[in-house]
Amino acid sequence: MSITMYVPRDSAALALGADEVASAITLEAQQRGLTVNLVRNGSRGMFWLEPLVEVVTDAGRVAYGPVTPEDVAGLFEARFQAGSEHPLRHGLTDEIAYLRDQERLTFARMGVTDPLSLADFEALEGFAGLRRALALSAQEVVQQVLDSGLRGRGGAAFPAGIKWRTVAAAQASQKYVVCNADEGDSGTYSDRMTMEGDPFVLIEGMTIAAIATGATQGYVYIRSEYPYAIATMREAIDLATAAGFLGKRILGSEHSFHLEVRKAAGAYVCGEETAMLESIEGKRGVVRAKPPIPALKGLFGQPTVINNVITFASIPIILARGGAFYKNYGVGRSHGTLPIQLTGNVKYGGLIEKAFGITLRRLLYDYGGGSASGRPIKAVQVGGPLGSYVPEAHWDVPLDYEAYAAVGATVGHGGIVVHDDTADLSKLARYAMEFCAIESCGKCTPCRIGSTRGVEVIDRLTSGTNQPQQVKLLRDLCDTMLHGSLCALGGMTPNPVISALNYYPEDFGLALPVAKAA
Repeated sequence: MSITMYVPRDSAALALGADEVASAITLEAQQRGLTVNLVRNGSRGMFWLEPLVEVVTDAGRVAYGPVTPEDVAGLFEARFQAGSEHPLRHGLTDEIAYLRDQERLTFARMGVTDPLSLADFEALEGFAGLRRALALSAQEVVQQVLDSGLRGRGGAAFPAGIKWRTVAAAQASQKYVVCNADEGDSGTYSDRMTMEGDPFVLIEGMTIAAIATGATQGYVYIRSEYPYAIATMREAIDLATAAGFLGKRILGSEHSFHLEVRKAAGAYVCGEETAMLESIEGKRGVVRAKPPIPALKGLFGQPTVINNVITFASIPIILARGGAFYKNYGVGRSHGTLPIQLTGNVKYGGLIEKAFGITLRRLLYDYGGGSASGRPIKAVQVGGPLGSYVPEAHWDVPLDYEAYAAVGATVGHGGIVVHDDTADLSKLARYAMEFCAIESCGKCTPCRIGSTRGVEVIDRLTSGTNQPQQVKLLRDLCDTMLHGSLCALGGMTPNPVISALNYYPEDFGLALPVAKAA
């Protein structure tokens, strides 16, 4: 009798020894005369439990973790292959509160399937959205995306359907679909998890975009630091093409769409859409002035749909179940779900997919379990290295694009980095300016020079040199960067700086609040 077990092949699990655990399980089973079908799945996103080993039982999949190679013999001795008790046992995986209390729409298959099994993918609604899209007109496909209220999950939150409609209406002999998978924000990994753990959902979403807009060629621009994601996506593209889901006459239709992977240039600024296009074209990653917008004049000067991984990965379920189904999740104008990445000084870091409207306090304590250090949480940066530091006074604000904007914060790509009360916000603000100076493409003065001067001003401020003048200078400088930069790198660097100054003035050596916080 064969026993089925799952050991993740996700980068986080591999870094923690998943391959060694898999080898130990195979060897131990052989020595005990047991037949084990070992499936290498994606991660469930509970990183404190990795490597997480799941055993299929009559009652469901039972979770054990974190498992080391040294634990394997004892697990077999305790008959974990039958789901038996053990100190590392967490019960049925689906009943672990961290997972059970999520709304997994985009991540429904994550950790459940073999990422490169087309049969597994199709068994769990895979390609249902594509098949429906092929039965609709291009205009009807775009309308479904509009009806869903889906906004770009890359950070800008621009309505995806409007972008698609613009490209669809453009007149051109060649159109492109480009996925921005240059996931460079600190504390973010949902794109990587998707490409490594459920690559076909990204392929399906991009193919639906091509059908909706008339594009025939696509590119997935993947961060160079993601070798496993690059390899998995390339293999998945080959498998999908061989099975007729990509290439000429998709599933016997009149639509053709070819897809390939491009390795990114290793620069943070190439995550900006126009710098990314320059890089794909073989040029230096420098931001383009807009207009014209990429939807009208993008890759190689042609109309181009550009979305990030999670935006495209949200499309299949919208087409499969209808725009209204997806729109019913969330609050206000923030529809659907967001894969939230909880990192930093937090006890239970990982991937949490929730409908918009959850609060930061719930994420920090109900999911995260508080700080890993056991000390009070002081500040939380939401939205990557260019996101604002959110003080406790705003931890009950619903996670919603408009609600966060109203308090001077940004949702961004859903990355959350937690800091306890030992953090020095003046040093973190200085780091933001230094980061911008290092990563700037150099095209515009506010970003290139402003960030360099910003480091100098913060140094003078924290040294106590004429502080009132330095505070005014820092605010003026941030205002110039905000309104004068060509792209979001320079335009958003003021977010962490000003929020740190507003909410944590004591870290800058200022005795009293320097201004009323927004």
